[in-house]
Parts: sequence; C-alpha cells; structure tokens
Amino acid sequence: MEISALAMDPTLNSPMVILKEKDGDRMLPIWIGLLEAGAIAAKLEGIDLSRPMTHDLFMSVVHDLGGQITRIVVNDLVQSTFYATICMTAGEKEYAFDSRPSDSIALALRADAPIFVDSAVIEKSRKIDLPGSKMDVSDKEKMLEILENMDPEDFGKYKM
Repeated sequence: MEISALAMDPTLNSPMVILKEKDGDRMLPIWIGLLEAGAIAAKLEGIDLSRPMTHDLFMSVVHDLGGQITRIVVNDLVQSTFYATICMTAGEKEYAFDSRPSDSIALALRADAPIFVDSAVIEKSRKIDLPGSKMDVSDKEKMLEILENMDPEDFGKYKM
C-alpha cells in the first residue's frame, strides 16, 4: 500500500490517512490523531525540525542499536479500531511490535519501509461505523464520490 492522501474527515473533523493499493484499486481510510497526522505530514513535506519528534527519536534508537524496520502491517480491525505491527530486525533477530497504524505509518515513512494491509482488514473495513459517520468503503464508486466531493482545502497541501 501507499499513502494516497492525508486529509480531514469533514464529518468527524478528524485527520485521516488514506492508503491505496500500489497495483490495485482498493483503498483503506484510517482515522488518526492530530499529532500523528502532523508527524506524517512533516515527513511527507520533508520538514526537518531542530529537535527530534518521537518517531524520529525512535528511528535514531533503532538505527543506533543496529536495527532496521523492515515493514509495517495493518493487521486487524476491531470495533472501528485499527491495529498494526512494526516488523524490524536487529542482528539475526526479528521483532514484531504492536502499534497504532498512525505511528507505524510515520515510522515506515522515516525508514522507507513498505506498508502492508492484511486482506481481512480490508474486508472488515467495508463497513466502518464511527460515531457520527457511516462510510461504506466496499463501494469504490461511493468512496471516490465522497473523496471527490470533499472540498480541496480538506486535503490541504497533503493530497498525493
């Protein structure tokens, strides 16, 4: 998957990252926190801050300990909450750490690591029921209509 857009959901007034298959048509919207959206946006924009953000600090620790993030996987969806795993190696050992997808994505961008989504998550996400919002992402045309009808300023400068 790749990041297709970083946008504000006008219904919930919440940031969301939209992942899209690299060689396909399936999309996965994931609602994220404002701080995590800022961390993702900073990396997408190539902004170097004078002091490291949490994700930058984590990457420094991984690097200094001889580790490498190899991939992230969005691997579950339970009651409208997405789950992810950060996969990394250090020496001969492989590690998997439970994570929020937003943190995983922010780290994947910094590590230039691939983003994967389990097919089961895409299937479960067809009916996402969030308070104040019902979005059916199984209907590609409906999802595209929702995205196309969003005000361009909702996407800001982060539209991919």
